[in-house]
Amino acid sequence: MKLQTARQAKNEDPQALADRCRDLAQKIVCEVNDPVALRVHNENAERMLLASFVSGLVGSPGLQCRYANPQSMEHALRIALAVQEAERQEKISESFYTKFERSVRLTTKSPS
Repeated sequence: MKLQTARQAKNEDPQALADRCRDLAQKIVCEVNDPVALRVHNENAERMLLASFVSGLVGSPGLQCRYANPQSMEHALRIALAVQEAERQEKISESFYTKFERSVRLTTKSPS
């Protein structure tokens, strides 16, 4: 139940959510001696992990992940981290240009 309801906390990055979801997913795999049954259990746990991670992401990273419909946990995490980094870079650029615009006054010379 905790895996299905996992949500990204306020200051939690996608990597931390992925790690938390992986820990929870490992707890749902049961011990079996049959290799075929073990493979089926592992595949089900992977699907649940991916679904929980993608649905638990918030903001733009979550939205972009849901749009992309990733087929693996690695792909979903790459998308979320890329979107998070793009947002961070955008904030840095906005901050830089805002400070730059305030510190520099552009003047135009009239044609003589």
